[in-house]
Amino acid sequence: MVERVLVAMDDSELSERALRFALDAHPDADVTVLHVVGEPSSMMGAATGIALADDSEERVRELSEDVFERAGEIATEHGVAVAVESEVGSPASRIVERAEEFDVVVIGTHSGSLTDRLLVGNVAKSVFQNAPVPVTVVR
Repeated sequence: MVERVLVAMDDSELSERALRFALDAHPDADVTVLHVVGEPSSMMGAATGIALADDSEERVRELSEDVFERAGEIATEHGVAVAVESEVGSPASRIVERAEEFDVVVIGTHSGSLTDRLLVGNVAKSVFQNAPVPVTVVR
């Protein structure tokens, strides 16, 4: 029986579908939504702004607000509450590291923008190949 579900979310429609799927497929499970803010890159990624912020933890929360607000709306539609967490780093790596604490991971096939898919790579594929627990990929 699935008791703990990790849903990786960004600001894409596909990640919203992943959360809806998780809530429908595992109605009695504890669901945690994880939003990973990108790591520094030569192209001045999101984490560069975090590192320069006066309060880096507050900045991470700010960058996650929209995703968590949407996750809360979806959870409310389903009549449940979800836990929300944010982390900094490579999305695929952070999701895989956290996966061992859960029974299953649910993730959308890709993020919303073409730029993200080209520059970041295929997060879902990496999670699917490396997670220590079953992974459901939602499209």
